[in-house]
Amino acid sequence: MLSFKCLIVLEVQQDLERFGISKYGPELLQALSNITLKGLAGNFQLLDGQLQSSPYEIVNLVGHGARAVGFWTKETGIVKELNSSNTKTYSTSKNKFGSVIWPGDKTSPPKGWVIPTNEKKLRIGVPVKIGFTEFLQVTWDSDSNSTEVKGYCIDVFDAIMAALPYGVPYEYIPFATPDHKSAGSYNDLVYQVYLGNYDAAVGDLTIVANRSQYVDFTLPYTESGVSMMVPIKKNKGKNAWVFLKPLSWELWLTSFCSFVFIGFLIWLLEHRINDDFRGQPLQQVGMIFWFAFSTMVFAHKEKITSNLARFVLIIWFLVVLILTQSYTASLTSMLTVQQLKPTVKDINQLLKNKEYVGYQHDYGMNFDESRLVQYNSPEECNELFSKGSGNGGIAAAFDEIPYMKLFLAKYCSKYTSG
Repeated sequence: MLSFKCLIVLEVQQDLERFGISKYGPELLQALSNITLKGLAGNFQLLDGQLQSSPYEIVNLVGHGARAVGFWTKETGIVKELNSSNTKTYSTSKNKFGSVIWPGDKTSPPKGWVIPTNEKKLRIGVPVKIGFTEFLQVTWDSDSNSTEVKGYCIDVFDAIMAALPYGVPYEYIPFATPDHKSAGSYNDLVYQVYLGNYDAAVGDLTIVANRSQYVDFTLPYTESGVSMMVPIKKNKGKNAWVFLKPLSWELWLTSFCSFVFIGFLIWLLEHRINDDFRGQPLQQVGMIFWFAFSTMVFAHKEKITSNLARFVLIIWFLVVLILTQSYTASLTSMLTVQQLKPTVKDINQLLKNKEYVGYQHDYGMNFDESRLVQYNSPEECNELFSKGSGNGGIAAAFDEIPYMKLFLAKYCSKYTSG
């Protein structure tokens, strides 16, 4: 079959070779080059054997009508008017167009496929909360009977929707009662999405196991987790005797004994061969203490002649250097850095002492419900801490990390997280 096809092609090529050159060819080519006519597709004209492109009119279709918004020519590109004087530069910029009306009677171009404006918008449910309005805040305008939703969560959602390659019309619907109060907990809002009353929910909604059984969550856009927050107590130990606190009493006693021992050891090695370590018994005892304690601050005028005593002094100087540097660093830290300690170290201490604790949302804590106190704002939480656990307040609070950071940003000098 393959050889048969090759034979046919070969015979056709041999027939074409028998064709001669027509003597009327040049005349026909000249006649076609001189033809100029106007047809349905525009002007027909050949220049150097090439068909010349005629100007195109750019039309904006609006409903059942049309309106011209520009022209395209081979010489100038896109122009707003056909007889434009700008013939030196070639441009394809859309700025050369006239005003264009897009579907929906809009002057801005649509972003991909847009749901028709007469269709139902996405209903985005948002919770109504009192405190921590930096994350989400819903306000009502009684004059225009409208709502305004703003906050960090709303900014993130709006930025994501604006980055989509297509347009999605949506509206925020507060999860509230007719008197503008919260219609339920966050679990209730999530369940309303499951029932189809809302298409989605936006807000400071924590991803927990029971909610994941009804809806799907996006990836977290902020740090998640729950932590404990407690007051801090200041260390008021800065007094006249603060210079003794860098070292414990055991270390002070050990250091004193070491100084006396080194002084006695140097005297023992030098007093037989060195006149500086001789004299009356009381004078020699003074020399022992003098020589040992003065090694910390300056060199001695007494000369050491024994090599063994020199070796002992070298080791002792290293010990003194380490001791003085550690003491200086500890004392500097105590004098310059404020010593802050938490009042509660762990949860077991709270359970053991039966302290009252605060919470904003129910995180399934293993505390007695009678010991739980709910708060709704940073100011309310600070007030509960100020009262104390025994006076109607709380000793600690459990909250999510974003709320905790916001609270500590306002009251960083009074509380700490653990």
